[in-house]
Amino acid sequence: MLTENGDTDSIGLMKTKTTGLILALCFFGAALCFADDPQMSTSKPNESKSKVTAGTEKIKPTYISLVQFTDKGIQNAKQTTQRVAAWAAKVQSMGVTIKQMYWTLGQYDQVCIFEAPDDETAASVLLAADMLGNIRTQTMRAFTASEMEKILAKVP
Repeated sequence: MLTENGDTDSIGLMKTKTTGLILALCFFGAALCFADDPQMSTSKPNESKSKVTAGTEKIKPTYISLVQFTDKGIQNAKQTTQRVAAWAAKVQSMGVTIKQMYWTLGQYDQVCIFEAPDDETAASVLLAADMLGNIRTQTMRAFTASEMEKILAKVP
């Protein structure tokens, strides 16, 4: 992308500096946010559980979203951490939990790892986030080792 001056390097440099600062803030914020999260200390990694009924637990599906800023998102990059925090609070009432959010260098600007009760809920919260106009997402359903074992058991 070219700026009005035709300088492609200044956008890349600005994005790199901004991303570095955001990463530092994100890791500090994540440490504070997840320090008291009981799910972060479970003995089985990648298998967070939610209570369905007393004595019965269900593993919530995990999703990984690759996020790219739109032009609007780049212009509002200074508010990216606040937007993520607001989004996380909003979708929590729908049973969605952000496990990790990383701001990254390269083709994607963020990687979000989250859990949702089902595919429909995951799709609805992602659509709502995309509709705000700051990001575009590509999302994958992730499977734990135990989920993959169940899948493999069904292979003919």
